[in-house]
Amino acid sequence: MNQNLVLRGISSMATKSVLSELTQSYQRQTGVSVEIESVGGVDAAKRIQQGEPFDMVLLASDAIGRLKEAGFVMADSPHDWVESEIAMAIPAGSSAPVITNEATLKAAVLASASISYSTGPSGVYLEKLFERWGVLDVIKTRLVVPPPGKPVGSLVARGEVALGFQQLSELIALSGIEILGKLPPDVAFITTFCAAIPSGLSPQVERVQAVQDFFRFLSSEPTADVKRTQGMSPLF
Repeated sequence: MNQNLVLRGISSMATKSVLSELTQSYQRQTGVSVEIESVGGVDAAKRIQQGEPFDMVLLASDAIGRLKEAGFVMADSPHDWVESEIAMAIPAGSSAPVITNEATLKAAVLASASISYSTGPSGVYLEKLFERWGVLDVIKTRLVVPPPGKPVGSLVARGEVALGFQQLSELIALSGIEILGKLPPDVAFITTFCAAIPSGLSPQVERVQAVQDFFRFLSSEPTADVKRTQGMSPLF
């Protein structure tokens, strides 16, 4: 393996912290540098569609699926590597609601002065959940949409949002918030994150092989503890 090799990738914000740790570990082990730019998932997909030169893209599996269907990533390259659940947070020091099931979650949502959730799969799921409850119109004026690239957790920490929903991995290291836990089991939602290779890289056989080697590392057993520490679940 070429130890001077530098691989570039783009990912959503949900996996920023775990990828930072894992890429450093990979470089120590192999000498190969993997540089991942983490942005909003929608922006990441757009940049791949626009042909920006990346060696890999790491997004939620449904987003990778759409890129694959449209021919923007190599058909045989998608590689599921980690799972993550939605968690709930309030500003530190706030009165914490007791949320143990769907009914108590609904009550907490209705009682919150302001609510925010991230875009992407988790946001889509929550909107459908609120719609099913028949409360989406009721809480619409209380919804705080995070600006592009601004984590929901940061809005919660500043007291701009009373109840925030985001991937646990994006909340776990933040100060100024209290994490209430993951969504209750009866309404839990798991996002699978997937890595893939942009189609434009296909002529570069050796580079494709190097990316595939990194993907195998991402789902290897030695990475499990880092993923759990970051609030995620390993996939082997």
